[in-house]
Amino acid sequence: MLPEDAVDRIDLFRIFLRVVESGSFSRAADTLNMPRSSVSTAIQALESRVGARLLSRTTRTVSTTADGRAFYDVCLRLVADVEEAEGLFRRDKAAPRGVLRVDMPGRIGRLIVAPALPDFLERYPEIDVELGVTDRPVNLVEDGIDCVLRIGPLQDSGLIARKVGELALINVASPAYLARYGTPATPQDLPHHLAVGYASAFSGRVEEWEWQEGGELRTCTMAGRVTVNSAEALIACCLAGLGMIQVPAYDVQQQLRAGELVEVLPEWRAEPMPMTLLYQHRRHFSHRLQVFADWLCALLEPCLHEAGERRSA
Repeated sequence: MLPEDAVDRIDLFRIFLRVVESGSFSRAADTLNMPRSSVSTAIQALESRVGARLLSRTTRTVSTTADGRAFYDVCLRLVADVEEAEGLFRRDKAAPRGVLRVDMPGRIGRLIVAPALPDFLERYPEIDVELGVTDRPVNLVEDGIDCVLRIGPLQDSGLIARKVGELALINVASPAYLARYGTPATPQDLPHHLAVGYASAFSGRVEEWEWQEGGELRTCTMAGRVTVNSAEALIACCLAGLGMIQVPAYDVQQQLRAGELVEVLPEWRAEPMPMTLLYQHRRHFSHRLQVFADWLCALLEPCLHEAGERRSA
């Protein structure tokens, strides 16, 4: 027979995990919607139960002791097993519920996800969504985010990654730019052209112009007078005739149809960019996150197919 305080112990384990992952009592309290004093009391109670000091505290940081690191690994497995057992029979019977916090690149959020959200909310009336649209790096634990959608190569973050697909990149320019500088016929013409520079939000480095030729990836540094750090500004500057850009195909479909942008060098595109959904350890993969991830992947699939079809056309 389980001791009567077993449920309380699991709650203490969850609080301990959140403190370790956020590195702060205050941040843990915010993401758990608890008073900071309650989090501190819970950790004291847990340390008393296990008979060991689990955390080292300073005025600014919280870190694990040697015992705390070992206990964290055990806690992670225990809580994951408990949550999996709790949902074993409930998942098919109870509707997913709660607040889901997601983050994704700005233009995907605005152009694709936000217009389709009414469908998701109608399917799952007990889920509320907090949608963050930003190109800057975010910390899932510190920012209280359930998952992030990212485009491009991944850093070794220790997060769980679910591959969504690959986005084709195309080269585009405005008619005004082409009228002034001409249309490049091959990559050898690139030294005579301008590009709008894009400084990565992750590295701060201005990205080189890329293309595939003979099965190899080639790059060159383009001349240019303007550098930006967001997709919105990149496209706006291209529309203004300030230079050519490389951009995901989905991102400029409206401008291409309207004739505001024109694809150039269609035979020399950059490598497709991987699109990945990132979340924390499997214990964080709640039912509401599962249904959202499935819905999001299905929503983005036509975008991936459209890019592929344009590439093979």
